[in-house]
Amino acid sequence: MEQTVWCEREESAAALMAVSAVFESLGRILLCLDESFRVIHTSGLLASVAGDEVTRSISGRPVEELLGAELFAPSAELRHALLRGERREGWHASIHTSEGTGRALSLTATPFVPDKNGICDPRVKYIVVLRPAEEDPATGTNAPTMLAGMIARSSSMAQILHLVENLQSSEATILLTGESGTGKEVLARAIHANSPRSHGRFVAVNCAALPGELLESELFGHVRGSFTGAVRDRVGRFELAAGGTLFLDEIGDMPLHLQVKLLRVLQEHTFERVGESRTRETNARIIAATNVDLRRAISEGRFREDLYYRLRVVPIEIPPLRTRREDIDPLARFLLSRIAARHGREMRFSPDAVRAMLSYSWPGNVRELENAIEYAVTVGRGQTIQPEDLPAEVLEVQERRLPAGATVLGSAAAGQRMSEAESIRLTLDQNRWEREATARALGMSRTTLWRKMRELGLG
Repeated sequence: MEQTVWCEREESAAALMAVSAVFESLGRILLCLDESFRVIHTSGLLASVAGDEVTRSISGRPVEELLGAELFAPSAELRHALLRGERREGWHASIHTSEGTGRALSLTATPFVPDKNGICDPRVKYIVVLRPAEEDPATGTNAPTMLAGMIARSSSMAQILHLVENLQSSEATILLTGESGTGKEVLARAIHANSPRSHGRFVAVNCAALPGELLESELFGHVRGSFTGAVRDRVGRFELAAGGTLFLDEIGDMPLHLQVKLLRVLQEHTFERVGESRTRETNARIIAATNVDLRRAISEGRFREDLYYRLRVVPIEIPPLRTRREDIDPLARFLLSRIAARHGREMRFSPDAVRAMLSYSWPGNVRELENAIEYAVTVGRGQTIQPEDLPAEVLEVQERRLPAGATVLGSAAAGQRMSEAESIRLTLDQNRWEREATARALGMSRTTLWRKMRELGLG
């Protein structure tokens, strides 16, 4: 009996090695995962990308440790798709290497269908195929890009994520600008996670949340007796962020006298605690963010021009969500997966709900989108979020576009073709317009899909 089991294991291992060799000859990396999404096999080509140390240590470990929680955490949309038996192609990810840097890759993941002869390892439930992102023809098209908690499909955001990858060896000061709610702190955390400082602390301070006296103590610390209420010494955020990153949010609201002190820190890398004459050194990396027009603030005397140029060594402007509508769908699905998991549920959007979200301008940007989805998950009773589950303001735009007397719910029959077309188009986008994969995801035959595409004017 033991001899039989040993032979079966040898055959399974040989089969996996043979399959890996085929993928390697095509320049592809093969990962095999068990039902718990742990890595049980990697092709040898992984070492050339991730390094020997990572390759040796990943066996038996959760795949999210290699490819990131945003793709394979229990709440991740990609993981849920695989659990539903669906395939995903052309997704973008960053692999963590032995040197602590990231490498951009294109990812295809699918449930594994066992061969009829049962030769392959029966533990294999999912397979992941990786290739360098620059070799993927889908780069810059409808495939979403994911990096350190960020997800994007638009070219404008994809360029920003590509810049973050290029900054992986840099410790330069960065200034993030953009409207409130666009995700400046999320991007700052992604920059930190993809930098040489990733093992240090990420310390955030909202410069608009505290009056000047308290903000000064918060940033630089204070000594006992330096002011009323200072009953003990306190370490400031610059010290806490040593070896890591200090994120200064709403930097445009910092008082002028503190701007002078911050300028000195950027120039000399030194500071003093409040009430202390001892000079201390800091090596914290600074990432600042604001939704204020700093050039206008400079002309009005509210912001120092010399500090502005010290902060914007690498300027990054995040566009508002209304100008990158391609990001709404992948962002919404990503947020829904995370929020629903927190509530212990598995949910999806109806095509009408997606259409309603695409029609709304989202003045509060990604933060408003997240709040709207949180609301929908809370009030929704089924597994599918319908338009009526979304906040009223999201539906008002769509209602104004309907014929007189119609409502979002009452127009279902009149808008059925539009809804069906949108559903098919979205599924085609997700499957890179491959009809076989799209038909399988929609639960119809290729012939039916082809007929509907002709009737609806798609393709």
